[in-house]
Amino acid sequence: MRIFLVGIFASIAVVSCTSSDLEDETTKPIETEVTQRQTTAFYDNLVLRWAPVHHQDVDNAGCGSMSGRGDYITAINFDNDWVSTNNWNNIEPSKGFAPTAHCYYSVVETNTHYFILYAFFHPRDWANICFFGLDYHENDLEGQLSIVKKSTANNGYGEFLGMVTVAHSDFYSFTPSGSPLQANHESIDGTVSYENYNNQAHPVTAQESKGHGLKAWPAYKIIGDGITYYPSLTTAEVPANNDDRDVKYKLVNIFEANGFWDRRFNTAFLNNAKSFPSTQGSGNANTPWNWDDKDDNPGVGELATDPAKLVADYFKNLGNFSTTYTLNPYKGIN
Repeated sequence: MRIFLVGIFASIAVVSCTSSDLEDETTKPIETEVTQRQTTAFYDNLVLRWAPVHHQDVDNAGCGSMSGRGDYITAINFDNDWVSTNNWNNIEPSKGFAPTAHCYYSVVETNTHYFILYAFFHPRDWANICFFGLDYHENDLEGQLSIVKKSTANNGYGEFLGMVTVAHSDFYSFTPSGSPLQANHESIDGTVSYENYNNQAHPVTAQESKGHGLKAWPAYKIIGDGITYYPSLTTAEVPANNDDRDVKYKLVNIFEANGFWDRRFNTAFLNNAKSFPSTQGSGNANTPWNWDDKDDNPGVGELATDPAKLVADYFKNLGNFSTTYTLNPYKGIN
């Protein structure tokens, strides 16, 4: 297995302001904000704690497969640029760009819960037969929203209650055994399984080959060849082959400086700041803030931008559940 070290998240300093002499009202909002906001290291470790062990099915035959390489997850800018109309070609082995494994994430927070979004990118959404009009396209991004209740459990990283996943133009909801969540306006589609990794129980997800819909394992599972990816804050690896069951993926903040969110208005990268262009087929991929279930109640993009609203629509028996955001970078609440 080839290992690619791609750096450590830059820390953002949290500045506190205290004074034994100043007790007037002007200092109180600043002090309150500092005590309520967690450190950058906490959020990094929160995301790592609940990041999925991810199974990727691999198909090594058919138009677009590149003998299996078409199913490897990688970075959006794996080819060292933020141009989305050359990705179909640049993932070809002859181009020399390695498909190092990455996962994009964001954290949205209320007083009671964390909502962690994870998204996996493929340069191709491909098909066994390339035929004009068939739904295959350049660029593919699908993922999940994890729901975590704030508590002192799991060393202060809370309690995992369930997830909502993205498979093409549909969302699916899953809960682990023992979760209090019950179906509300949408049915619960299955059970979340756990896998032990670094002495911690991580949720397990899986993506199908070719179209890369994502669900909780085993609603999708590896059939024959496949790759098992494990989360890391610092390391991105390339599978040694189509049946490599120990590959690390690097977690990348959607809101890192000059990254995914910051470049959304780059027209070479995205259409209308919300979807990927394609030089192939008939479809296209959306950003998380444009993900939509074709027939569910929540609005376009709310899985990412308004997750508390979406979760309250999908589930009931939420207990103490705040919909007031204390951290929501999609809405400018930082």
